[in-house]
Amino acid sequence: MPKWQKIFSFGGLTNVWMMKKIPLLCLLAWAGTFTSSAQENKPAPPRARDMGIPFDGISGPNNAITDVPGVKVGYATLIEGQGKLEVGKGPVRTGLTVVLPTDDFSNYRSFPAAIFSLNGMGEMTAALYLQDYPLLYGPIGITNTNSVGVVRDAIGKWLFERYSTGELFDFSFGLPVVAETWDGGLNDINGLHVKPEHVFAALENARDGKLEEGNVGGGTGMVCYEFKGGTGTASRLVAVDTAQYTLGVLVQANFGRRPELTIAGVPVGREMPQLMPKLNEPVRSDGSIIVIVATDAPLLPWQLNLLAKRVSLGLARTGATSHMGSGDIFLAFSTAETIAWDSNMDRLGAMLNPLFKATVEATEEAIVNAMVAAETMEGINGNTVYAIPQEELRKVLERYNRLAK
Repeated sequence: MPKWQKIFSFGGLTNVWMMKKIPLLCLLAWAGTFTSSAQENKPAPPRARDMGIPFDGISGPNNAITDVPGVKVGYATLIEGQGKLEVGKGPVRTGLTVVLPTDDFSNYRSFPAAIFSLNGMGEMTAALYLQDYPLLYGPIGITNTNSVGVVRDAIGKWLFERYSTGELFDFSFGLPVVAETWDGGLNDINGLHVKPEHVFAALENARDGKLEEGNVGGGTGMVCYEFKGGTGTASRLVAVDTAQYTLGVLVQANFGRRPELTIAGVPVGREMPQLMPKLNEPVRSDGSIIVIVATDAPLLPWQLNLLAKRVSLGLARTGATSHMGSGDIFLAFSTAETIAWDSNMDRLGAMLNPLFKATVEATEEAIVNAMVAAETMEGINGNTVYAIPQEELRKVLERYNRLAK
């Protein structure tokens, strides 16, 4: 891609702009309003279910975390330059994702939340706070490892400027939650290309409904099972007694080694050893995954912690073993206005077990969605990570009789 092009993507929209002709601030003000004609006419890429990959459970209308009422997602996607790495100049293959539990944080509205670290070789800001005071306030950010600070500060500034009361004790900045995975194999990660204005634009343009997946937002430069990875999402509808709840998952998938990859119970990684990444210098062998779980089920923080733990089982269904160098960190929150509590363990199990199952199912599908949507990407120094070939994947699943009828 020529150096004068940069792609900004917000929610489900991608916009291509000529940077020499349009000032950056104008871009950020207009982002999400206009799309190129090529993007408008481009059909939506297939998702895993469209390919006939079977998954358990019933998804919501968009099969996305945004099926949970009130939840919105915003992206900023930065893709610029090609060729030899010049720190500070590029090539750039990065971005950020924001998840908003609500679009109104006035009156200090917070949400019950909990985290679980399957393997802590990574960062999630405010993690200690959430362990002892499990209330989430403000948007959640996900980006690359070296951009955690700028995204955290920008989210805090956005909250303060929008919701400050002017009182002496003003907690509207809060303790923003920002997590990361490492994209330094494709991206000029030490160039620090994510700026506050990108965060503000992603926040302002966050949306519900259908979401882009793959090479978008914080997932832009990520790798999964040594195929191209990135951002993925899925949801489940869960019946509990006479009530129906929605549970949604969003992942930033940047983990795993090829022989481990399992899809629909099939050892896909061993069946597809071709198209290994082309790397012109040694690159870190381990990656990470960040998973955000949202639900409108009325759960207490300790119950949400149990939910977050079940993300691990969804990873395991795709073959993950959580390597020592992998940061596998999960956060679950509830948007319910009231929190239900019942000390009867049988009744409690009847409520939680379907939500546990939904978490496992949606996590598995979101990871596969991220891989299916991702496209081959060339980054710094010609390093190239290939998309999983969809037709070959279908043939492998067909040989194992695992395509949906």
